Amino acid sequence: MKIIVTKDYDELSRISANKFMEAIKRKPDASLGLATGSSPIGLYKELIHLHKKSGLDFSKVKTFNLDEYVGISQDHPESYHRFMFEQLFNHINISPENVHIPRGDQPDIHEQCDLYEKEIQKAGGIDIQVLGIGSNGHIGFNEPGSSPEERTRVVQLADSTIKANARFFGSEELVPRLAISMGIQTILTQSKQIILLASGHEKADAVQAMVEGKITPELPASYLQSHPDVTVIVDQQAAKKLKVTQAS
Repeated sequence: MKIIVTKDYDELSRISANKFMEAIKRKPDASLGLATGSSPIGLYKELIHLHKKSGLDFSKVKTFNLDEYVGISQDHPESYHRFMFEQLFNHINISPENVHIPRGDQPDIHEQCDLYEKEIQKAGGIDIQVLGIGSNGHIGFNEPGSSPEERTRVVQLADSTIKANARFFGSEELVPRLAISMGIQTILTQSKQIILLASGHEKADAVQAMVEGKITPELPASYLQSHPDVTVIVDQQAAKKLKVTQAS
C-alpha cells in the first residue's frame, strides 16, 4: 500500500480526482468503480470541476457502483442511484447506458447480483476503484466477517452500519437491512488500481488496522493488503494512529 497523508479533506479530494483524471486520459473508455457516502463527495465535486473547466471527457467512460440498498426504488431520496446522479452524473457528459448501479428493487435480487458481476467482467474489469472505509472496517457493504471469496451478492447490514446510516433515513427503523454489494473477491480481482479515501478522527482506528494490522475477516478492508496497487489517501486526523506515513 502507498499511503498519502493530506492536510485536509479538500486536498484529499483534489489528489484523488487527479488520479481519476490520469486514468481517464490514459484510457478514455476507462471503467470507473465508484462509491457513495461522505468520503467521495469531494472527489466528485473535483471531477465536475475538471469536466467544466478543463474539458475532462466522460463520454466513453463506464462506471460501476459498489452497492445499493435492497427494497428501495431508484428515485428514493436515499438510494445510491439517486445519490450518484445528484452528486456526479447529472453534471458531466456521461452516457446513461454506461452507468451501472446494482438494482435492489427487482423481484429476483440474486439474479441481479449475477448479472452485475457479468457486466463488470464484460467491461474487462475496473480500471480504477474508489473505496471508503467504515469505522468497523467495512468496504462497500462487506461487513466484518465477510469472506474474501465472495463476489457480488446480497448482504445483511451490521447493526453499526444501520446506526451510522440512520441519520440519512430519519431513524434506525427506516434503514434497509439488506443491500447488494460487490464482494471482496470482486474488488480485489476486478480492480486494476484502488484508491481508498478516509477523513476524520473516527476513521483512525480502522485505517491503522487496515494498513498495519493483520489480514482478518473481522476487518474486511485489511484484505486490500493483498492487492498490488492500492493508494490510501487520508487526512491528518484519519492518519493520526499510523506509524509510517508519507506526506502528500
